[in-house]
Amino acid sequence: MLTPKSKHTHPRWPHGMAVLLVVATFPLIWMGGLVTTYDAGMAVEDWPTTRGYNLLLYPWQTWIAGPWDVFIEHGHRLMGALVGVLTITLNVAVWLRDSRRWMRWVALAALGLVLAQGILGGMRVIQNSHQLALIHGCVGPLFFALTVAIAAFTSRWWNARDLRLQHPAAGKLHRLAVLTFVLAYVQLILGAQLRHLPVNASLGMFRGAVWAHLFFAAVLTVYVLSLAGQIVARYRRQTHLLMPALAISLLLLVQLVLGSATWVVKYSWPTFAVAWEWTQYYTIQADGMLQSAITTAHVANGSLILATAILLALRSTRLVQRDSSQGPLSGGYLAEAVA
Repeated sequence: MLTPKSKHTHPRWPHGMAVLLVVATFPLIWMGGLVTTYDAGMAVEDWPTTRGYNLLLYPWQTWIAGPWDVFIEHGHRLMGALVGVLTITLNVAVWLRDSRRWMRWVALAALGLVLAQGILGGMRVIQNSHQLALIHGCVGPLFFALTVAIAAFTSRWWNARDLRLQHPAAGKLHRLAVLTFVLAYVQLILGAQLRHLPVNASLGMFRGAVWAHLFFAAVLTVYVLSLAGQIVARYRRQTHLLMPALAISLLLLVQLVLGSATWVVKYSWPTFAVAWEWTQYYTIQADGMLQSAITTAHVANGSLILATAILLALRSTRLVQRDSSQGPLSGGYLAEAVA
């Protein structure tokens, strides 16, 4: 006997596709970081073909057993194609099963962004442009953050209409979470700028990029710890906030360690550590396994911080008091619009 569906049910297919897209996009961030680390962006000089072959028909023996830079560049293209297909599938799922009009526009935005990212990557190859490589490296994490947002929007928790989580003082928390996300993205852009500095950049330009990156790292650290501290102090019973808050704190700690290690493996020990006897045994190996792994991990972990920040920014909207008299940019209005 069939029973009527509960008014709190929601289609699972869009959420499953969204989670799958998140899982597929993060390795793509890793692979893109490896391409930049090994300067393999021009290992395959044609696009959208791969050395004259259709992308999907390039001989796998040549790819697997070929040069390392070709392996990671062609692998990056294949993974990008997979993410593109998953984004199309997500759109189909949302348009067929999700009745929220705004959610359909969000899905279309993800499709537009992944298409733009693919074109940016292709034009970077055709024009051999380091500037386009920089932009390409900044759009990728933004798309990753968007996939996390879509996974949140399509989740069972988000669509539970009987949630009553509003808190009178949550507006400050929401603003802090949004600012943390913005700062995380600015820091990511500064890091990409540092990674893509031209070989003929002046010493002053290099120092400026380093100090800007360090300054925003300090500012972001303050904001992340403030955000996590507020959640632990006032909203510890809200596990949907507590877990991401603890996660972003741990990711920040890992990022600071990876950032310091990146400087050591790429440049040298800090001046105060040069005199230590045990540091003198370390020799920098350009493009070595240690250098490449640490540098790429630093990039990928930054994307995880960005994704966790947007998750906190979105989930904190559930705590904001809803008031239709508030302006369109207020937290309460946003919570009402996406509920």
